[in-house]
Amino acid sequence: MSSLFEAAGLDTGPAPPLADRLRPQALDEVIGQGHLLTGEGPIARMLASGRLASLVLWGPPGSGKTTIARLLAREVGLHFEQLSAVFSGVADLRKAFEAAAARRRDGLGTLLFVDEIHRFNRAQQDGFLPYVEDGTIVLVGATTENPSFELNAALLSRAQVLVLNRLDDDALEQLLRRAEAAQARALPLDADARAALRAMADGDGRFLLNLAEELLALPPEAVLDTAALTRTVQRRAPVYDKAQDGHYNLISALHKSLRGSDADAGLYWLARMLTAGEDPLYIVRRLVRFAVEDIGLADPDAVQQALAAKQAYDFLGSPEGELAIAQAVLYLATAPKSNAAYRALAAANRAAKETGSLMPPKHILNAPTRLMKDLGYARGYAYDHDADDAFSGQDYFPEEMERQGFYSPTERGFEREIAKRLAYWRKLRERRPGPADS
Repeated sequence: MSSLFEAAGLDTGPAPPLADRLRPQALDEVIGQGHLLTGEGPIARMLASGRLASLVLWGPPGSGKTTIARLLAREVGLHFEQLSAVFSGVADLRKAFEAAAARRRDGLGTLLFVDEIHRFNRAQQDGFLPYVEDGTIVLVGATTENPSFELNAALLSRAQVLVLNRLDDDALEQLLRRAEAAQARALPLDADARAALRAMADGDGRFLLNLAEELLALPPEAVLDTAALTRTVQRRAPVYDKAQDGHYNLISALHKSLRGSDADAGLYWLARMLTAGEDPLYIVRRLVRFAVEDIGLADPDAVQQALAAKQAYDFLGSPEGELAIAQAVLYLATAPKSNAAYRALAAANRAAKETGSLMPPKHILNAPTRLMKDLGYARGYAYDHDADDAFSGQDYFPEEMERQGFYSPTERGFEREIAKRLAYWRKLRERRPGPADS
């Protein structure tokens, strides 16, 4: 029997968002995560065996982490309990554990879903361990950050980490078709604008459905092109936290693109970081490092180009100074590559650690006092400028140490010339040993 409130229409609040109304009701409706949910995927195998392990779902926003957790609880007959690490503290965790223990006594298990689990500190993460170990809860944590950096090793050892994909263009198009079917009308977009809408979502299914809901509320006669779409809805901000995983992923992508001499990829990753608000000077510091680590003496001007980009950016500021950074990226990408200096220093460091505190040979030590002269300091030193070819051929390593070869220049760029010089001096050294060797 209808109540007076129902008759008056007062029992209904605002309609839930389209993204909630389209939330999948079964795992086979989840889009874009078939590598986990179908065939030999890890979740499919767990469900087939009838045993669900604790999980950490690592993936970008809008990829389906919460939905999968809810559906898993339904599939295996567990009570679904949800907490957010952003809003929950120790008291909330204690209540959740006590409620799970009570359910367990009544024969009902609990799937505890913790959103943004990486926001819990180390002590709070440790608090999950006894309840996971004794089976009080099946823990499913969701995170957008790399679990290797953000979660305790003890917690990671008790949970399987599953990586969710960013939704690709095909998956986003499937979501748009579901939205159109639910609203019984087509999105008011031409083909190019529809593609632009998917690009605006940047792989986030929830954000895409929110945009679609906004567009489906427009008058049906309006058909938007890309320019009109851009004026109507807001593009999603790129996922990028300058203190977290995305920060390091993109700078690594830039570095490796330059090492691979791919100028276009280098410019792309530079632009990705700049548009996301990265500190340009952080990028330039990496360019200076790249110049000495991956180019070195194959092109000695590379480090000067990187440092010049820093000076130009300091002088011009943004956005004009960003062109100087782009110029440095292009120079470094197209320069000859060598890590010979990097490897030489690493080899010299190993030798220094192995040989300890060996003294330099006496003939290359200064002798400012009579005692030092009597002890043989500076005796037999050959002044190279007085020798033929300005090269004495003396040994400058400790007397107790065999001569070492740390630096092996490549045949690329300026190092080709350096290799010739080293080979020439090697021949001279073999022909005329210094006084210390005679």
